[in-house]
Amino acid sequence: MPQLSLHTPIGDLSVSEADGAIVALDWGWGRDQDATALLRRAHAQLQAYFDEELTRFDLPLAPAGSPYRQRVWQALCAIPCGQTRSYAAIALAAGGSARSVGGASQSNPIPLLIPCHRVIASGGIGGYSGGDGVPTKRYLLALETRVARAQA
Repeated sequence: MPQLSLHTPIGDLSVSEADGAIVALDWGWGRDQDATALLRRAHAQLQAYFDEELTRFDLPLAPAGSPYRQRVWQALCAIPCGQTRSYAAIALAAGGSARSVGGASQSNPIPLLIPCHRVIASGGIGGYSGGDGVPTKRYLLALETRVARAQA
């Protein structure tokens, strides 16, 4: 599976491709590097995102998951940059419960590109399974808030 890694403010990230679509984004530097056209495009878009120049990714995504998780991930992609939604609000859009939305978010194979960091608990920020956990989530939300304010 072709993979390309990049350095970011939240640590090294590796993006993987299969059958012409992004299928994974993982923390850490991948062993093998294969700069396909799609992975170079993903690399450029992620760099622009961290440079506060991009608010929406335009990449073909093909995360592996159940039909329910697919619905949740589609609902996450509908959350605009600089905004958040509660787990309960996503459950209303995709079905299930706040807890099942949390499970689908935690199993998201393409974090950042499918913005699970934009989902928060009704009583606060909630958790995050990527990077350094909640500090990474706070960083991403602060970055997106700055970008949204700059564009307003």
